[in-house]
Amino acid sequence: MTVEQILAAADLTEFTVRPLGGGTYNDVYRVTSPEGDFVLKVSPPDQPGLTYERHLMRTEAMFCTLGRAVAPVPEVVHTDFSRTLVRGDALLTTCLPGEPLFGRADVDRPLIRRQLGTAVAALHEITGPGFGYPQLGLHESWTEAFFAMFDAVKADAARFGVPLPVIPLPKAVFDEVERPSLVHFDLWDGNILSGSGLTGLVDGERAFWGDPVAEFVSLALFGSIEDDVDFLTGYGFRFTDSARVRLAAYQAYLYSIMLVERVPRGSADPEFENLITAALTRALDVLR
Repeated sequence: MTVEQILAAADLTEFTVRPLGGGTYNDVYRVTSPEGDFVLKVSPPDQPGLTYERHLMRTEAMFCTLGRAVAPVPEVVHTDFSRTLVRGDALLTTCLPGEPLFGRADVDRPLIRRQLGTAVAALHEITGPGFGYPQLGLHESWTEAFFAMFDAVKADAARFGVPLPVIPLPKAVFDEVERPSLVHFDLWDGNILSGSGLTGLVDGERAFWGDPVAEFVSLALFGSIEDDVDFLTGYGFRFTDSARVRLAAYQAYLYSIMLVERVPRGSADPEFENLITAALTRALDVLR
């Protein structure tokens, strides 16, 4: 039972497969065949992880299918969620042009950030049937969904022995969110592809239906999206006081995830832990 059987089931011929680096959760492969260039992702078999880290490949397939109509995201070519050919879920998508934006000095960054703002705003116009992670079951309100998401991370922290600070969540500001938008929630520079301009948004496996403001955390990881004038211009977003409070809560949520996931992933980089902790502290300063 091999990756090659997945590709054969997708009607690819004479393909070559090589591992791609950069994946932190799935096994990722670059596939070249006469039919084109593709990316194959295979999830790990069941193993200790965070509560939301289940059936992520199915969420990514949903994200790609919905998002492709309005933004440069990969096209789904084939899926296999049977776990009979490989031990995890498998997703085959088109391979988009460009290279990750992370660390690049050879691009017109202001242009790309404006284009990115426009693309993300279009994604956020896609409306879901409820709030929360689709793989975990949806909620009728964003407040209910987000509080459940945070409770799950707190339970994960207790399970893995990771101390988290008390994080106050003012309910009223979340009640303002009435429409469940499609949120990628992992749009750091490593998942943004570029050439002469924006060419792709990839790795949508952590997507959920919720508040568009939550997107701004990873778009300015460890920093402030309000400093990114080009992105906000492309998006057409202006902050309110309540949006700033919600953003701080979503920062606290993501940085809590990043602290907890270090245990099941076996990460032991003290400098990175300090970076996360400092960012979490800044978010808490807004919430308290």
